[in-house]
Amino acid sequence: MSDTKGLNRQQMADRMAFEFQNGWIVNLGVGIPTMCSNTDLGAVDFIYHSENGIIGYGPVAAEGEEDLNLVNAGGQNVTMKPGGSVVHHADSFGIIRGGHIDATVMGAYEVSMTGDFANWKLKGQKGGGIGGAMDLAACAKRVFIILEHVTRRNEPRLVEKCALPITAKGVVTLISTNYGLFEPTGTGFLLREIAPGLTVDEIRGTTGGVLTVADNLRAVKLAITPGNG
Repeated sequence: MSDTKGLNRQQMADRMAFEFQNGWIVNLGVGIPTMCSNTDLGAVDFIYHSENGIIGYGPVAAEGEEDLNLVNAGGQNVTMKPGGSVVHHADSFGIIRGGHIDATVMGAYEVSMTGDFANWKLKGQKGGGIGGAMDLAACAKRVFIILEHVTRRNEPRLVEKCALPITAKGVVTLISTNYGLFEPTGTGFLLREIAPGLTVDEIRGTTGGVLTVADNLRAVKLAITPGNG
């Protein structure tokens, strides 16, 4: 079973979505990142981008209201916002490779203290599917990662050095886990926000690299604040 301590998956996605700013183009990868589109960000005006060519989409469609032609990167039926469009797969990657993605949100198996991440191949697996992750890692202005803090075997996912084949080196800028919000610093992980019900010692004991704590450590932000939408 997945670790149930701290935040649930939608809350992890919500917290990362609160980082999005006016005017951004945001790519959402497969898994928990797709849940960011369900987050209500009020008046913040930005565009969601999917590798398959859905540009300007919104939340996952309610049951019975699905359009089978509109799916996000994870194959979920989504809704379209006013002005949204469907473009060719090549044009979608043109947006990525042209450096127009302000932030990409991806899942990962591991993230290192230096901002490396691995998200395409597990240990002992003969093959893997890197998809567009390498393009996004290389070309997006910001790389945000959402993942559960430990594996099913209670092993850390935030590690000193990735043991799995990495997707990209030194690109991760922010990490949201069910334990809190973290920033890789090169020499460790900075805990910026902590999830309810957890202690710093508990997080330190389940983190594979050096953990430092922000001077202004606070509880994880679980709602938008006045002036941010």
